[in-house]
Amino acid sequence: MRNATGIALAATALVALAACTQAPQKAPATDMAAVEKEIRAIETQWNADYNSRNVDAVMGHYAEDAAIANPGAPLVAASDSRRASITQFVSDPNLKISFESDRVQIAKSGELAYTRGHFTMQGSDPVTKQPRTDSGNYLTVWKKQSDGSWKAVEDFVVPGGPAPAATEPAAAEPAA
Repeated sequence: MRNATGIALAATALVALAACTQAPQKAPATDMAAVEKEIRAIETQWNADYNSRNVDAVMGHYAEDAAIANPGAPLVAASDSRRASITQFVSDPNLKISFESDRVQIAKSGELAYTRGHFTMQGSDPVTKQPRTDSGNYLTVWKKQSDGSWKAVEDFVVPGGPAPAATEPAAAEPAA
């Protein structure tokens, strides 16, 4: 009888303990369209911040551990190096920049994303000091921060024209 009582008490304790544990909760699904809209809006503001030559606002788009790779310049990853690079860039009196994403991809986890796009930039020619226009493409990797904001963690710029449009293959000639 004692044994049966002990087993009953143990079983009751196990049932009570099992009732106290909760099933792991599934993370809410990421609203991909909302994230894409948010990142595109950030890039629109980023354009305005560059064109207003606001170094602090431009710096605010980058995470603390971000890296910037611009054509012909060394990779800058330290915060003070990023600030110096951006300060020099926006001090160009001929600076006018426009960039826009052609593609936004968001990881299923909702923690990382990237934008790939094109840019046109007017700046001073380093030799003649006269205005010159450049264009090219960029790839920016975004990371969701602990406060819910999105910051660039990798920002790579490549000179050159936009990617050519996909063309249809030529129709095959009928066999004779």
